[in-house]
Amino acid sequence: MSLKRRHFLYALAGVSLPLIAASCAGTTTTTAPADQAAAPASAGSSSGGAAPATIRIGYQVIPNAELLAKALGLTEKAFPNSKVQFSSFDSGRDVNTAFAANGLDFGLAGSVPVAVGISQGLPYEVFFIHDIIGDAEALVVRDGITTTKDLVGKKVAVPFGSTTHFSLLALLQQDGVDPTSLTLLDLQPQDLVAAWQRGDIDAAYIWEPHLTRLVGDGGTVIITSADLADRGVLTADVGLVSTDFANNHTDALRQYIAVLDEAVEFYRAKPEEAADALAKELGLTPEEALASSKGIIWLTSAEQADPKFLGTPDKPGAFAQVLKDSADFLVEQKAIDKAADLATFQKHLRNDTLKS
Repeated sequence: MSLKRRHFLYALAGVSLPLIAASCAGTTTTTAPADQAAAPASAGSSSGGAAPATIRIGYQVIPNAELLAKALGLTEKAFPNSKVQFSSFDSGRDVNTAFAANGLDFGLAGSVPVAVGISQGLPYEVFFIHDIIGDAEALVVRDGITTTKDLVGKKVAVPFGSTTHFSLLALLQQDGVDPTSLTLLDLQPQDLVAAWQRGDIDAAYIWEPHLTRLVGDGGTVIITSADLADRGVLTADVGLVSTDFANNHTDALRQYIAVLDEAVEFYRAKPEEAADALAKELGLTPEEALASSKGIIWLTSAEQADPKFLGTPDKPGAFAQVLKDSADFLVEQKAIDKAADLATFQKHLRNDTLKS
């Protein structure tokens, strides 16, 4: 199946472009003073639901609004009476596992693992598009490889179940290369970088900041996810909220969306200051962090209420079709048994809490 072209990738006028990364393992917690009372529910919410005592956020080290909010301390400031627990994940596959175990309130995953999660009935909803992927993900190769056909007989690494895995399979299909003609290795980002440095692999499809590290160690980019978007293959990183949290703490969900909006606006107004803050989280120089932040599209919640993205409750956005196309492709590739129908994906767009 060739994926239908999604025309909304760079459609919003005036929207700036930033980047992607996966994270190293680890957990950081921030605790409010124990003697503070629970924060009251905000006015105007139909469901109510103040912030709980602990808010569990599963993030990835990607230069987007969520990581910037963490770096600037915006999340703790917005929830002074809650313990904000940040847990770092290497991939969306691991985020899915955490949601299946009821281990997260919020999480970040690529559109492909989200398509898998919804198709498999995981109890979460898409409440925010953290970024639309462009040059932040790419296929990096060693000398002597210039086209996808040169990958035949080579060792190619990619985190299975990720947006890069999906992009690689779609690329091979479009270029008429049988995936079984090369050796595909399932490696998480840190292991993938180590394998590259040892000379164990010939190519990799990966995201920032690991992409920069491979290029700095002799790799050459031959195609990016922005190139694939022009060929009809769209990927994105999205914010997930557990269905239980969304239904019982709706005010807190709205408040977290406001935090993400604040971070997006900060980046747009002060990109150099944002890059300085992100650099510490990414393990890059401020210059590298700024360059990385220009490889993806950052969107405010108001922009995401557009029909091209998440839409509104009475008119679900086109992003549901992107998830449906991704799931259908994975079924064709025999990566999953079945895909959810379009109506199911539409129901999992939590667009009633977006600002419009």
